[in-house]
Amino acid sequence: MSSNKDNQPIFILADNTKRTTGREAQRMNILAAKLVAETVRTTLGPKGMDKMLVDSVGSITVTNDGVTILEEMNIDHPSAKMIVEIAKTQEDEVGDGTTTAVVLAGELLKKAEGLLDQEIHPTVIAKGYRLAAEKAREVLNAMAENITFEDDDLLGKIAMTAMTGKGAEASKELLSGLVVKAVKRVSSKHKDGISIDQDDIKIEKKLGGGVEESSLIEGIALDKERVHSSMPKKVESAKIALIDSAIEVKSTEIDAKISISDPEKMQAFLDMEENMLRKMVDRIAASKASVVFCQKGIDDTAQHFLAKKGILAARRVTKSDLEKLSKATGGKIINDLSDLQEKDLGKAGVVEEVRFGDEQMILVKDCKNPKSVTLLVRGSTEHVVAEVKRAVEDAIGDTIAALRSQKVVAGAGAPEIELAKSLHKFSESFGGREQLAIKAFAEAMEVIPRTLAENAGLDPIDVLTELRAAHDKKSNWSGINVFSGKVMDAWKEGVLEPLKIKTQAVSSAAEVAVMILRIDDVIAGGPDKMPVLGQGGMPPGGMGEY
Repeated sequence: MSSNKDNQPIFILADNTKRTTGREAQRMNILAAKLVAETVRTTLGPKGMDKMLVDSVGSITVTNDGVTILEEMNIDHPSAKMIVEIAKTQEDEVGDGTTTAVVLAGELLKKAEGLLDQEIHPTVIAKGYRLAAEKAREVLNAMAENITFEDDDLLGKIAMTAMTGKGAEASKELLSGLVVKAVKRVSSKHKDGISIDQDDIKIEKKLGGGVEESSLIEGIALDKERVHSSMPKKVESAKIALIDSAIEVKSTEIDAKISISDPEKMQAFLDMEENMLRKMVDRIAASKASVVFCQKGIDDTAQHFLAKKGILAARRVTKSDLEKLSKATGGKIINDLSDLQEKDLGKAGVVEEVRFGDEQMILVKDCKNPKSVTLLVRGSTEHVVAEVKRAVEDAIGDTIAALRSQKVVAGAGAPEIELAKSLHKFSESFGGREQLAIKAFAEAMEVIPRTLAENAGLDPIDVLTELRAAHDKKSNWSGINVFSGKVMDAWKEGVLEPLKIKTQAVSSAAEVAVMILRIDDVIAGGPDKMPVLGQGGMPPGGMGEY
């Protein structure tokens, strides 16, 4: 090493820091993102395949729900994690379309890689992508059709489209009807639109029976049982007390020692406790309550007194379930038993304990105008019922998204082909290299119909050619029928999706693609912090063992 001080190397990073810069960093980041997209790509559409995911303790998940796959895979690469984030955002915002968003992001980065190879600067590509994403939102909004709260037929088709290709497909007509009914039950209309809280629809899964035995309960299903075997199993025209305090004698906050010298005093002490509990139960009975749901514990003696008075009671009901019961029955949650009055009670047509297989449940049914309901999902095995639940959640998310925005589009790849056509035209109004970026964005949109065709075993080139020809003839809703392999009018065939799915997917995919493209330096602190993409393209251990 030269003794000249000017030539002394300066180290600003720790020895164990790994750094990748420039084109190499971009290549690695794009490759990681593309791999994530490829993983979920085969699950897209009515003929998409499922993935089996096995975690470290051997629990098995069989699903084709994009966000579930990505969350279970334990992805480690930093850029790949950014792609997973879009799936999570899509799930939180809409509840469906996660695979679409991830596949679009992967394709946008794949197209960007071709432009980088042509020496086009990443910031130019990023600008073109932003312009294209903005135009895409405009085109989608202009394409969308209106839907109203009363349009049960269209809402049912939206729910059915969400469930097609998933575990619930065999009973999608029944389930879509239940989903629409449930969503409309918990909705409230006001001058600014419709407000719906998805949490007001409880999905309870129970093994045994087929999917077709699923039902909607106009009230709440609780995974609880009566606290005492002498209590009634069924109460009709139930008056329900919702209690947020223990039906027990309170113990002191500090450690206290009670010394009793006389055995009679011991008996008096026990009698006093019993009297306190008896008074609590008398207070409940005086309010004319016939059912009690308690968030905390119920003393054994209190259980006995409640049973003698013919009151059905359940304890340790979760706070969220108690709030749902309040919305369903119109009851008020009481913190202090001494405040309990008849006007605070909720009402339900029937409260009964029901057996499913070897488990008991309490069903609070036939509530009048409930603002919280339960979808009871049935299935033959744990894996079947879990996948049906995921499909129903997607259907609920889609139906709610459609009602909130009151805008819907057809599916089957139709909007993406129309977007590609409009964006190609839009790119012609630009000169220079941005035009190439907008064209790349337009081509990336076609990945959705192409993937739908590939997953159905069709020739993607033939399908895309036919779709483009149909859209050139101003047939906006022409999509691919994956069952016949022919072009169809997706709107007439009832393949419908909320506009929000498409706008959210395009926005998220564009934003994450731009973010990844702008990274030219990856600095990882420590040798084990930077997952390396090895031969075959899969990060060793980075995608998790599955």
